[in-house]
Amino acid sequence: MRITHINTYDCNGGAARAAHRLHDGLRKIGQESRMFVLDKAGTDPSVIRYVLEKDILSRVRRTVRKEVIRRALDSYRASAPSELKFFADDRTPYGKDPWSELPDSDVIQLHWVSGFVDYQGFFSALPKEKPLVWTMHGMEAFTGGCYYDSDCGKFTGQCGACPQLGSTSETDLTRQIWLRKRKIFGMVATEQLHIVSPSRWLRDEVKRSSLFSRFPCSVIPNGLDTQVFSPKDPRVAREKFGIPLNARAILFLADGVHIPRKGFHLLVEALAGAEPDSNTFLVSVGPGFPPDLGHIPHRHIQTISDDELLSHIYSAADVFVLPSLQENLPNTALEAIACGTPVVGFAVGGIPDIVRPGVTGLLAKPADAADLRRAVIEVLGHSNRAEMAKNCRRIATEEYGVETQVRRHMEVYEGLLENRRGRKPSQSAGDEAVYPVEEIR
Repeated sequence: MRITHINTYDCNGGAARAAHRLHDGLRKIGQESRMFVLDKAGTDPSVIRYVLEKDILSRVRRTVRKEVIRRALDSYRASAPSELKFFADDRTPYGKDPWSELPDSDVIQLHWVSGFVDYQGFFSALPKEKPLVWTMHGMEAFTGGCYYDSDCGKFTGQCGACPQLGSTSETDLTRQIWLRKRKIFGMVATEQLHIVSPSRWLRDEVKRSSLFSRFPCSVIPNGLDTQVFSPKDPRVAREKFGIPLNARAILFLADGVHIPRKGFHLLVEALAGAEPDSNTFLVSVGPGFPPDLGHIPHRHIQTISDDELLSHIYSAADVFVLPSLQENLPNTALEAIACGTPVVGFAVGGIPDIVRPGVTGLLAKPADAADLRRAVIEVLGHSNRAEMAKNCRRIATEEYGVETQVRRHMEVYEGLLENRRGRKPSQSAGDEAVYPVEEIR
């Protein structure tokens, strides 16, 4: 089967890593999988980078489109309560041009495509018989542009008066984007598009969406190589990165310590409110520079891109803390439990799919720094922490191995292709397919 995964990046960010892991897993079972990306940083020859057309007309067209998109967003920079980095227009400078380089495929799978795929250009060129799978790595596909809606819920209607834009106008940019998306998705047959959600929470949001609720949606968690992400000797990473061997190490890892949604500030608040303890040591990993943490012993590592080294960092920690305020199914939590490291996180989004109280870690009340502190202290002092570590590893291998992810995707692909040929798809590829997380809790 020929499958083409479209993502803006090949290895930058959680969505890219999840997409590439799926792509690589499909190739390992003999499928003809390719990735088609705008920005390629890796060396995988099966990842195809979109090459911009260099003729004058194409360059002028891109420049004009880019300026139109920029001006639409710039008008909100003064009113927006925070930076607009995490907002995506449905338009891109490329229009339908990437179609000329897209490999021939039996199935196309979209992942995180912001800034690359122009919705009007892509869907107007998509053949009506071409099966399409779309993995939701965030909410931007069915909102008026926000990656996560911060619980405003306006995507269930028509967006407008967007809090993230600081807008009071019902006909603002988010309403305009929503209206364009409604027109575009209205031309897509229900049986042509299958939504994949890595978490049950995001599946529920898809079903609440005024744009996507009519499309079938399956819950298929992200997968990972549980041989690479496996328990390692903690002394290796501790010695390499200067983490005291006898410390109780708390790990935070994200795409950026400065991103408010990732909640690093709440972790700092939680630790600052604890009794001073020279035996507690915080390790943070990710782009950006954390603020002064005062009395908290701390080591910051800018970035780690190598999975093997990442597994050592997770293994060196006594607990991984995930204080995100809104989250899908974070790769970091999967990586942590695969390495046998319990996780503490807020009970939001898809985090409860992974963090099972007393089994793989503990949950805290959303945005509650005091309760987060309570959960971290409890895990660090848990009498059965060794048993918890075993549970983490067991659940990671049973539920989150890339082989399981690949098998479930193959069921979806085959169901779409059978449907195109006029045969009834198998039940396992149908609407609302979920993994048996409840059976383990």
